[in-house]
Amino acid sequence: MGEIDTKINLLGIEIDNPIIPASGTFGYGYEYAELYDINMLGTFSFKGTTAEPRFGNPTPRIAECPAGMINCIGLQNPGIDKVISEELPKLKKVFHKPVMANISGFSMEEYVSNCKKIDKVDMVGWIELNVSCPNVHGGGLAFGTDPDNVRNVVKAVKKIIHKPLIVKLSPNVTDIVAIAKAAEEGGADAISLINSLMGLRIDLKTGEPILGIKTGGLSGPCVLPVALRCVYQVAHAVKIPVIGMGGVSSAEDVIEMMMAGATAVEIGAANLINPYACKEIIEDLPRIMEKYGIKSLKDIIGGRK
Repeated sequence: MGEIDTKINLLGIEIDNPIIPASGTFGYGYEYAELYDINMLGTFSFKGTTAEPRFGNPTPRIAECPAGMINCIGLQNPGIDKVISEELPKLKKVFHKPVMANISGFSMEEYVSNCKKIDKVDMVGWIELNVSCPNVHGGGLAFGTDPDNVRNVVKAVKKIIHKPLIVKLSPNVTDIVAIAKAAEEGGADAISLINSLMGLRIDLKTGEPILGIKTGGLSGPCVLPVALRCVYQVAHAVKIPVIGMGGVSSAEDVIEMMMAGATAVEIGAANLINPYACKEIIEDLPRIMEKYGIKSLKDIIGGRK
């Protein structure tokens, strides 16, 4: 069939393939670097970072369910200053590509201040603004469910950064297209979606919710059809690139996500089940492309041309 081309251009930066481990499932990268050469990845999105260190939510934080899991980690992280001074220098020793910085906040000021700091870090190629975390009270999701909030926070961040801005959206809204358009109007360079769906599990022995804060984010293969629907709707409604994620666990899922309109694909829960998931998907992509007669991944974004 000739040469297979897995490269894509993500907001002006060419990456070797569209595979990006999603924030919160890949830490700050160096733990996975002990298992395989993470430079084979397109890039990865590091753990959601806030201004202050956060211990996260009370335990238990994970509940299993058919074809997925529910988590309420609660943005546990060492805080932006430590990330810049300790985590990223450690990462630089093992990862030689631009990395995606996932930034969270609890107020407009915090989002702006965090983005201003991370924008100055050389190895950061893109900023992924998380306005969609479903298991932190007051932060993230509160911003991400209101189009005006999204537009305003994106506008404020865009004013003070130079790197491309990706806005990560929640599926826990009535109209995801309205939120995506608000992000685009605010100046977003791309949209990433979906974050996890809200879920709950009950312990039959106690009759009480299993998770420490009752509800959490549902992820895993069970959310793939919802993610595909959201990516498809948003990609057809905005003029900026879309990064798709949610339930992706195979090279076939990656192709399907790109046909729905995704320029790149983030992989989340699959990394927690199998730490080699992204490596295996990248290795399998050429075979699946050949199977479906795809020469270049750029050609299938938004369906076969």
